[in-house]
Amino acid sequence: MVQGDLNIREKEAIVSLRPPRSISGQSSTGLSPLEYELVSARADALGRQGRKTEAALARLASWSPETNCGTDRQTLLDDASDAVWALFIQREMCGFHNDRDVIRLYQIPGEVLARLGAAHK
Repeated sequence: MVQGDLNIREKEAIVSLRPPRSISGQSSTGLSPLEYELVSARADALGRQGRKTEAALARLASWSPETNCGTDRQTLLDDASDAVWALFIQREMCGFHNDRDVIRLYQIPGEVLARLGAAHK
């Protein structure tokens, strides 16, 4: 049989159609558009929480009884521990389960780590 003699059904059996990537649900990263958005949102939330943690730890580190008489150190400790706790949870949601590097990177004091997850008065 010559190529020109194939009927429509035979041509359909030979040709394998694949939808374009733009509508197939897969991107070049291997993630669907929804998965890509979710990963992006998690990464964005992790970055925001990292900045909140840095700010809370900086406020705690800069506290002194002479200059911060209006702010209680206990409040700053509670704020820092809440921020670090939220950072650890956000990291776990992103698949990062080891927090030792974060503790070293942010130089999180032991007194903050001791308060993680504790209820405040």
